[in-house]
Amino acid sequence: MKKMLSGAAVAALGVAFVSEAAATEWNASVWGKRRAFTEHVEKLSELVSEKTNGDFTINVSYGGLSKPRENLDGIEIGAFEMAQFCAGYHRDKNRAITVLELPFLGVNNLDEEVAVSHAVYDHPAVKDEMAQWNARIIMTSPMPQYNLVGTGDPRDELADFDGMRVRATGGLGQAFEAVGGVPTSVPATEAFNAMESGVVDTVAFAQHAHLSFGTINEADWWTANLNPGTVNCPVVVNIDAYEALPAEHREALNSSIDEAIDHYLANYGGLLEQWDGVLSEKGVEKVMIDEAVLEEFRTTAADPIREKWIADMSAQGIPAQDLYDLVQVTLKQKRGGN
Repeated sequence: MKKMLSGAAVAALGVAFVSEAAATEWNASVWGKRRAFTEHVEKLSELVSEKTNGDFTINVSYGGLSKPRENLDGIEIGAFEMAQFCAGYHRDKNRAITVLELPFLGVNNLDEEVAVSHAVYDHPAVKDEMAQWNARIIMTSPMPQYNLVGTGDPRDELADFDGMRVRATGGLGQAFEAVGGVPTSVPATEAFNAMESGVVDTVAFAQHAHLSFGTINEADWWTANLNPGTVNCPVVVNIDAYEALPAEHREALNSSIDEAIDHYLANYGGLLEQWDGVLSEKGVEKVMIDEAVLEEFRTTAADPIREKWIADMSAQGIPAQDLYDLVQVTLKQKRGGN
């Protein structure tokens, strides 16, 4: 009997060691604080833990692992296994996905943003470019069209943008530059200080960011319908870490992506429903830009910037026209077009 018990104890100890060896712990680098922009990362962490009975954990770090502009570098060297970054922070490192930041791209809602982003992420040119940084994109961080907050009199005529110092990255910055604006691409975490100190006159963000980074608290007005475009911010994983996952952990991760995105969309939808109340509470004027002004903005910014992007990227060996066409085809398919 004693022998049998000893054997059982040894077996139990062996199981314990196997269980410990099979456990996976990842670190995910994001920035700011928990907000609508990071809810899918939080949900992904929750889901993989649930599906693996706690054997696969993802620790979400808000600025403790890296600066926002250095997240892709951290992924490359394996400093952490997962990260969020925005294409406009280092356009030279992620040239192919900048198609998603072209101004006036025609994306109308978050569902469409998810569809076009994931279609582009699946393109071989995008996968190859990301692999140079040992990165695999697993999901987007869909955001609505950006709009401006500013101080003083509303800027509701195109002439008002001339000389305007605006926090805007990527294609958005180029759009404002096309009409005389002076864009700066300070990280989101520095936008409030830039606005408070007068380094910028206006800040272009999606609604959640105006709340999370406090720029709405400095604002006198907000443009409700300028809608020049948005930024694209993927969530990536380190390829080596991903490929080293046990099969059951990789399945838990992959099967949780759509669920995490659905959670994100539901959460963001709630925020958008409350937005008018936020403006009223903070005394921020809701400014509607005249359609003639919007059309002039599109004519001045959209076509020239798109054509220049296609020419520049094509010269660098990026299949730019294919990527742009993929966005347009995906939008038609999403809307049920032919």
